[in-house]
Amino acid sequence: MTAGKIGKALLWILGFCGFLALPILLSSAQKNGTSPLSSLLPTVAGWKVAEDVQRYDPQTLFEYIDGAAEAYIGYDFKELIVALFQGNRPKTSITVEIYDMGMGLNAFGIYGAERFPEGRFLPIGVQGYQEEGSLNFLAGRYYVKLMCYEGGDKNDEFLRLFADSIAGKIKDRGDLPALLRVFPRGGLVPNSEKFILRDFLGFRFLKNGFLASYKTDGQEFDCFLIDGQSAEEAKAVFEQVALSFAKSGRAPEKNSVGLGFKDAYLQNVFVARTGRFLCGVARIKDGQEALGVKFLEAMVRALKGGA
Repeated sequence: MTAGKIGKALLWILGFCGFLALPILLSSAQKNGTSPLSSLLPTVAGWKVAEDVQRYDPQTLFEYIDGAAEAYIGYDFKELIVALFQGNRPKTSITVEIYDMGMGLNAFGIYGAERFPEGRFLPIGVQGYQEEGSLNFLAGRYYVKLMCYEGGDKNDEFLRLFADSIAGKIKDRGDLPALLRVFPRGGLVPNSEKFILRDFLGFRFLKNGFLASYKTDGQEFDCFLIDGQSAEEAKAVFEQVALSFAKSGRAPEKNSVGLGFKDAYLQNVFVARTGRFLCGVARIKDGQEALGVKFLEAMVRALKGGA
């Protein structure tokens, strides 16, 4: 082989290897590239960023939270930046995670999936909660998670400083979803409300569902609400729900506002449709059917009242 041909072969090999390495280079650049989310990073006296800010998208999120990435992606996660801040104390540091979920409802969805009703809640952003060494909060389309290391008795103070700084930079903080007001107040477990974007109640065809837990009269059960987007769509979904439950072999029973079903997992279930919405009650035990109908009627009244 002549020198010219050898040179061309080497160039081809180098080019091909460069092509193979391109995804790795792009991934690295993407992780370390600048992001609009960087403008939300906190400004706290005595603290500075200790490492390059990391950036993740739906394709690379598993590199940071391998076991939990699917849950975030299930709520249409858009982007995450992670920054490590070092304080004046030698070993004290805080990790800042800012998740852009694309819209406030999806941010509430993942936030609600991770909070516990018995948590220590704080008035930060829309709402926040604090645990030992960590503070998470919801604000607009963002879900922010903070973790403090080696802060000692100053842990809580440091976390609040960081949270307040970030929340102050988010212009549109939004609010909790307005549809949560449809849920009856009596017996509601505070801060148990959730938003589930897909596969609601275990049905692949159900989406955009809200769920809340209840404890009353010695009973534990759930109320739910589904936004069908239109009356026509809600009607079609209601019929599909009825058909799915009917497959158990038990005919649905009519009540004052809707239908009642029996399900092996959800126990006694009561469902009604009002305009573009479906509402219901699930996990009602045998003998307590009147309680389920009572809560179903309350949700129908709330929906008709323009809630």
